[in-house]
Amino acid sequence: MTSLDDVIIIQEPNSSYLTVNNVSYVQESYVHKGYTCSGEGLLLPIISEYTWSEGARAFLYLVGLLYCFMGVAIIADIFMGAIEKITSKTRKVYLTSEKEDEPEVIEVRIWSDAVANLTLMALGSSAPEILLSVIEVIGNDFEAKDLGPGTIVGSAAFNLFVISAVCVMSIPNGEERRIRDLKVFLVTAVFSVVAYLWLLIILMVTSPEEVEVWEAVVTFLLFPLLVLLAWLAERNFCGVPNKTDTSKQIELGNFQTGETDKLLKEKQYFRDGRLDRDGLVAFIKEVKNYPGLTDEDAAVLAASKLVESQSHSRMWYRVGAVRNMTGGRKTQPQLSTKLKEVYSAMNEHPEAPTLGDVPKVMPHQNAIIDFHAASCAVMENIGKFEVAIIRSGRTDNEVNVRVETIDGTATEDQDYIPINQVITFGPGETEKLIEVEIINDNQWEPDEEFFLKISLLYNAEKRQGVQLGRISIMEITILNDDEPGMVMFQKRGFLVKESIGKAIIPVVRKNGADGEITVKWRSIDKTAISGRDFEGGEGVLVFKHTEIEQNIEIPIIDDMTPEKDEHFEIELFDPTGGAKLGQINRTAVTITNDDDFNNVLANMMIMTNANVHALQVHHETYLSQIKDALNVNGGDIENATGMDYVMHFLTFGWKIIFSLVPPPGILGGWLCFFVSLGAIGLLTAIIGDLAATFGCLVGLKNSVTAITFVALGTSLPDTFASKTAAVQEKYADNAVGNVTGSNSVNVFLGLGAPWLIAAIVNKIRGKVFFVPAGNLGFSVGVFTGLCILCIGLLLLRRFLGVFGKAELGGNVPMKYVSGAIMISFWLIYVLCTSFQAYGYF
Repeated sequence: MTSLDDVIIIQEPNSSYLTVNNVSYVQESYVHKGYTCSGEGLLLPIISEYTWSEGARAFLYLVGLLYCFMGVAIIADIFMGAIEKITSKTRKVYLTSEKEDEPEVIEVRIWSDAVANLTLMALGSSAPEILLSVIEVIGNDFEAKDLGPGTIVGSAAFNLFVISAVCVMSIPNGEERRIRDLKVFLVTAVFSVVAYLWLLIILMVTSPEEVEVWEAVVTFLLFPLLVLLAWLAERNFCGVPNKTDTSKQIELGNFQTGETDKLLKEKQYFRDGRLDRDGLVAFIKEVKNYPGLTDEDAAVLAASKLVESQSHSRMWYRVGAVRNMTGGRKTQPQLSTKLKEVYSAMNEHPEAPTLGDVPKVMPHQNAIIDFHAASCAVMENIGKFEVAIIRSGRTDNEVNVRVETIDGTATEDQDYIPINQVITFGPGETEKLIEVEIINDNQWEPDEEFFLKISLLYNAEKRQGVQLGRISIMEITILNDDEPGMVMFQKRGFLVKESIGKAIIPVVRKNGADGEITVKWRSIDKTAISGRDFEGGEGVLVFKHTEIEQNIEIPIIDDMTPEKDEHFEIELFDPTGGAKLGQINRTAVTITNDDDFNNVLANMMIMTNANVHALQVHHETYLSQIKDALNVNGGDIENATGMDYVMHFLTFGWKIIFSLVPPPGILGGWLCFFVSLGAIGLLTAIIGDLAATFGCLVGLKNSVTAITFVALGTSLPDTFASKTAAVQEKYADNAVGNVTGSNSVNVFLGLGAPWLIAAIVNKIRGKVFFVPAGNLGFSVGVFTGLCILCIGLLLLRRFLGVFGKAELGGNVPMKYVSGAIMISFWLIYVLCTSFQAYGYF
């Protein structure tokens, strides 16, 4: 046995190894905390990674970083649901009205838009960046590090330069978006510059590389000053009132007696995005003009209109973007292909794009363009044939419409030649023929169909004096038959409600569609009398070559009085062109009374409210929250895409964990607010460790990791949210107007709060709170200069005609030039900051 006196222990200087009797051993302290990049994190690594290769560790840390980005996005979704619940509170105000027993009631939001956007909503979108900075300072014994401040500035650069560029370029050609509340934007824009100038002053002028208590206090107090000034600007305490339309939000201060009556007289239904009984009735009447739609379909379309007419916050769009990325329940209605076609056709009317009230036909003011028939059938070997487009109403002006093909079971370039062209009707022209070509592939296949669609042009000037008729979509069936065919009703009886407006009775042509044929029709009084219950008569239906369906329209008179069900008949007779009458040449139309109208409307109200409720960004109960977490697309399997399934699978663990957070419906959303904030803080601490360790393993400094990986990961949901807001909103406020405010709040809270705490703690300890000004000061300086240029470019776009006098969209070439300039700003910032970090500047 060897005695201790015979043991020889050798330790090399600066080495992690001990040599005992010529045998090398690794020190225990090195195995746990002494290996490469093991001391970068506060919480990680949990286990020793001494035996892992650096390449494997870097890959795993990158995957973990990306996965945690998805997790923080999901918990931020719940967090913002709580904020939505808190800020959506309203109070009722009762005003006198013309009715003695029924006072007029309006709802006024408690939270100001400016205050909500700059406090809770800004905290919701920027919580990861802010908490990362706070946790980093506290976790490092109140000493400054690079990752938190770098992420604050890097996110600000990405938000201002890249998101603004995406929004400018994503607007459809021929459209533009302007910032509505310019005063609030100017206040936040000025503060976004002042915030970073103040950082430069702190770091390089007043107390170089040191943050004193008073400097931290001023930084933090700039936040309430920003909120106050933005609120004053919103309330027009300085300057003249805004000239923009503020009817979407009725404030007590500017509400005028009788305004509600005026809106009702103008038929502006769904005001403020709230379900209106009369508006729902008018909307459903319009929906029922499209045959084949059920009450459930009408309720879905009504919910879509309601959501579209509501005023949404930037946070609403961010929640929607996160759910689209993670396969969660969508915040916007998911329509079937059929309902999308109907919804699109309804929205072709430019006079009522969001209110659901279709404009009345004004033949002396507008030209009305539609197809001659709703459908036609052709042989596969027909080659080319012509389709008639009819103009009625006003004929003394020149009008333009677009005609394009849409795939059905038949596909373009395989079954037919696609069409996308503009048709011009000159003064006096009432008919245009468009040539359609069918491809004969000499292979047997069943009957197939595709569609022709008429739409108005994007140019606002080209939309003046023209509107679409009832048949703006035509179905074309490719078949193998060349007989004239026979004409008949689709069925022996039709049931219509007294309030339907017009009964649409389809007449079909079967067993052939060759040549032009006609058939006469007449109404026959039974218990329903023409002139009292309906407007009957007789007429002739013309089926042109290949057309297989025409409609008889019978106006139904709604006398709003209780009565029994009544009926009349329609008969087909005297076909020409070689056609014959089919088996069903007479049909009965039964008019049901509306005695149960209130019950029907109540059910429609319930279904519409249920559809709208399903689109809320927050949950009221644990049950609905857990159900959404368990199911792809929130349970809407029918409209789930393949990507929804993939992302739901990848994020399923996060969804289950965070479904246990108290839902916003408990305690007015405040419990969810604080629990979610704590969860974001914990996850942000892990993200900070993952990012710092990954950067160390691949040779990136924390300051570079912060402005690239971390800034992009936290800002990506905002990018998709802003793009959606830019396209769907009428104004640019939710797209780019809130970026400057968010960037300011990031500095005042994300740096002001942790620096204030650290400065006070170090003051008590008798130490100085040291903040290196090198790379941070350079980064802030570069960003500040580019920030001024970018904001200046946005303002130039608003006031110069060459850009279209709008912040977003406008002149097509110039919007892409503007976007390229803004993206180049971001590239310059990233490159300059990175080069400086490695000593090139």
